[in-house]
Amino acid sequence: MLENSEKNVEETTNNQNEAVNQNDHAVNEVENEVAESSEKSAEKHEIPMLDYASMELEKLVDELKKLIKNNPIQQIKDNVDAVKNAFNSKFGKLLAEKKAAFLEEGGNSIDFQFSSPIKSEYNSLLRDYKIKRDAYYKQLESQLNDNLEKRNIIIEELKALIEDADPKTMYNEYQKLNDRWKSIGPVPKSKYNDTWRTYHHHVERFYDLLHLNKDFRELEFKHNLEEKLKLIDRAEALLHNEDINHSFKELQELHRLWKEEVGPVDKEHREEVWSKFSDVTKKLHDRRHEQLKKLRSKHQEIIDAKLEVVAQINAYDVSNNQTHNDWQKSIKEIEALRKKYFDAGKLPYNKSEAVWQQFKEATQKFNSAKNAFYKEEKNVQSDNLKKKIALVELAESLKDSEEWEETTNTMKRIQADWKKIGHVPRKYSDEIWKRFKAACNYYFDKFHAHKNELGEELQAVVDAKKEYLEQLKAKAEASLDEVKDAMAKWREMGSLPRNARHLDGKFNKAIDALLENQNLGKEEIEMLKFKNVVDNYLSQEDYRKLDSEQLFIRRKIDETVREMQQLENNLSFISNATEDNPLVQNVRKGIQGFKDELDILQTKLDYLKGLDY
Repeated sequence: MLENSEKNVEETTNNQNEAVNQNDHAVNEVENEVAESSEKSAEKHEIPMLDYASMELEKLVDELKKLIKNNPIQQIKDNVDAVKNAFNSKFGKLLAEKKAAFLEEGGNSIDFQFSSPIKSEYNSLLRDYKIKRDAYYKQLESQLNDNLEKRNIIIEELKALIEDADPKTMYNEYQKLNDRWKSIGPVPKSKYNDTWRTYHHHVERFYDLLHLNKDFRELEFKHNLEEKLKLIDRAEALLHNEDINHSFKELQELHRLWKEEVGPVDKEHREEVWSKFSDVTKKLHDRRHEQLKKLRSKHQEIIDAKLEVVAQINAYDVSNNQTHNDWQKSIKEIEALRKKYFDAGKLPYNKSEAVWQQFKEATQKFNSAKNAFYKEEKNVQSDNLKKKIALVELAESLKDSEEWEETTNTMKRIQADWKKIGHVPRKYSDEIWKRFKAACNYYFDKFHAHKNELGEELQAVVDAKKEYLEQLKAKAEASLDEVKDAMAKWREMGSLPRNARHLDGKFNKAIDALLENQNLGKEEIEMLKFKNVVDNYLSQEDYRKLDSEQLFIRRKIDETVREMQQLENNLSFISNATEDNPLVQNVRKGIQGFKDELDILQTKLDYLKGLDY
């Protein structure tokens, strides 16, 4: 039974110690915040946070100028950071647009430059801000150390006051020391809590030794107790405040008041009031810790999302990028991933730096490959420039030529060659294109003017031939000489344009009809028709059709010979038949027909071969 009782006592003691340890941890954390807040007390002034994200670049620079000019330098950090974020985001987009336009016009990534007066002014203001900020914090560090020295001197004077305790004067002397203590500014945060604890320890020693009127002493302790209970009430009220960050800042202020404004209480209540204040501190600390835990979870989600983007950029394959267009497509895709990275959310600096470094390394890997391509592309573009200059010089040398057919074909060819040649350095692109375009336009303007003149002449030929054709079709018959005169006149009237060549066909039909009424042999009629067609081709300088006609006749000769040989071969199988056999007579008639056709074909071929074209 006794053993169980001892165990219960031990467990109770352990639980109490654990609770005390937890309270001490929470109190220490709050007091560290108080120490830091004390050091930065001059930075607490609230400056209205404007909607910088909606402002244009010029307005942002104007606001930055006002912040630096009209406010203490130590109070504008949050606003300056917000201006920086908004400016960098907007200027980054502007820079990306300018670069995309530069590359779209054929420029090299490594040649891209963009200067902006507003960016220069922004950089100058930032430099001014940093110089003033650094000067302020250098002076602040010196001031904090001076304040620490003054507080240590007061602690030593308080210790001496306790050692030389003179009941008549010691309380007044203490009040003077305490007033001096309160008038001294902040000390370095690393020394704040130790300095206060040391001072407070000797203050409690002083009150314990104070030999004043008992009633006065009790009245002083009572007043201090009431003030500390008020601080506890204010702390407990913070437990119902939904704004945890605000509550934690208020708690820091309550701890400062507890330390610096309210004196000690009697020994009977010291532990009790401190325990209450520590308990409330622990509860508020736990609430804040839970909020930070949720926030850390949210931060981890953002980190994971950003790292996923980093992995995608690292895995991005550019090995198949061979052209400027390939790289432009990749640049747009990487830019989309960059946007996804920033859209994932914001992180506090201590969380974002490691992820940001990985992101920069991933994008640098892509940029290195891109820059290597454009460096090589620069050499290729130099070669392209030489090729295009050669085409420019050729076009300029031909622009006054009146060898229309040959020059037109050449000009079309060099225009096609121009399109096949890749980009040239941007600074030469416009110049050589204007020269090339001017030479080509000059020639083709002349060429089209010539065609227009020729067109009027050709229309006159068309009209004349239409009229003559109608006259010819009205004739029921004509002598051979008249037919030959008609054929000669048709050629003398001139060549028809391609869109009116159907008139040649109608004329040929009309001539064929008149020839059918002539008292001529088949071969002679066939040759007259043939010569009419061929002579028209010749007069029109349509050499392609003349060649096609010759090829057709050669093939027709080969085909006729094969068919005639087949009949002769068939005749050998009926050699025992008599000549009056109908089958034999029919085969021999077919063979003779092929021979007659071959004679005509050969005559046509000989005529074509005799032409001078």
